[in-house]
Amino acid sequence: MTQAQTLEKMMRQPARAQRPQGGGGPNPPRVISITSGKGGVGKSNIVTNLAYNLARRGLRVLVLDADLNLANVDILLGLTPKFNLHHVFTGEKELREILIEGPAGIRILPASSGIMELADLSESQRLYFLSEMEALEAEVDILLIDTAAGINNNVIYFNLAAQERVVVLTPEPTSLTDAYALIKVLSSRHDIKSFRCLVNQARSEKEALAVYRKLSMVVDRFLDTLSLDYIGHIPHDSKLPLAVRGQRLVSDLFPDAPSSRTFVRLAESLAKEPPRRRDDGNIKFFWQGLFRV
Repeated sequence: MTQAQTLEKMMRQPARAQRPQGGGGPNPPRVISITSGKGGVGKSNIVTNLAYNLARRGLRVLVLDADLNLANVDILLGLTPKFNLHHVFTGEKELREILIEGPAGIRILPASSGIMELADLSESQRLYFLSEMEALEAEVDILLIDTAAGINNNVIYFNLAAQERVVVLTPEPTSLTDAYALIKVLSSRHDIKSFRCLVNQARSEKEALAVYRKLSMVVDRFLDTLSLDYIGHIPHDSKLPLAVRGQRLVSDLFPDAPSSRTFVRLAESLAKEPPRRRDDGNIKFFWQGLFRV
């Protein structure tokens, strides 16, 4: 789609009421990235089960699958999206046309391709897409971002644009070293100073806390003025791979499983937190931040 065609499409749309910056209401949508330095730590399972339990509490949840090369949120849920963000950027589809619905009414924004073109978007394409996101903002309480693993540009982009960052790690030593590398890059090069830590696949609370303390000690020693908060752990659970093979959420298929009960508690804890106000605390400004980095 050319710039002229994009602008023409924007002009054909009905005028939307102007909303103040910061979400226009007392509780603008929260934007939380779920990220890791190492692959295979279970981010997508955490995102989808957390989204499911937040939605069951009455929150309107949008999930962005931002793992561009190995997008699998749809696979975990047994869904088959026909379109993704690439079709929005090119003007082939409107944002609402690519959204797919999952269990408990969670909505998924497929992004298996197209995001790598962010730096190449024209100004008119960016304006059009931001107007689409602004319209959707009023319908979302929480945006959860399932990032790719590692420290490539797209992982950095999404973590910089998010309000809150949850770093997922496991008891594996490589998970610790890679999580530290990600935190170091975001802290030292991009001045991000606040992170949360969630340990997955731990066999006990004691093991999970030991993993967190190892990472915290290294962070305290080598990185200045950085906050790394422990928010809990997801226990090792034989029901999780069974749910994955069935393309169902463990929280839905096995609600009494140890991991399912933990997801309930984690969702309750997040939902009870007071809203974090900031000038760019909404989805539109999330995308503006993404375009700037």
